[in-house]
Amino acid sequence: MIVSASVSRRLLMAGGLAAMAAGMAATPASAAAAMTLFKVISQRDEIFVGIPATDLAALGSGPQAELISRKIAADGQMSLWRYSVQRGADGTLVMAPMGKVGVFAAGLVRIEPFTPAHPVVAPQP
Repeated sequence: MIVSASVSRRLLMAGGLAAMAAGMAATPASAAAAMTLFKVISQRDEIFVGIPATDLAALGSGPQAELISRKIAADGQMSLWRYSVQRGADGTLVMAPMGKVGVFAAGLVRIEPFTPAHPVVAPQP
């Protein structure tokens, strides 16, 4: 009886870990598909920003950083979501939105694509 309880406990733990891994793998992919992140570098500092995939697609086709650069150059500014590394609800590190920021053409040095090391959290409407 001790052996069967030990085996049952191990199977339960393995199943739970597999379910957690599947859930963690699915969440970042769907969130990452919803938001595309970039590093915006100015003369003073650098920030991470995100743009929803639908808004990015509306800018046209071509290299994504170039599309955003052209939009900022044409309009003089663009409103994007500012991102930073934060703790998620479960305590893990995530790239989470801090709020909307205006990125202005004046003082902007470059925009680079950014691949985060942590899961991306989509902004709440």
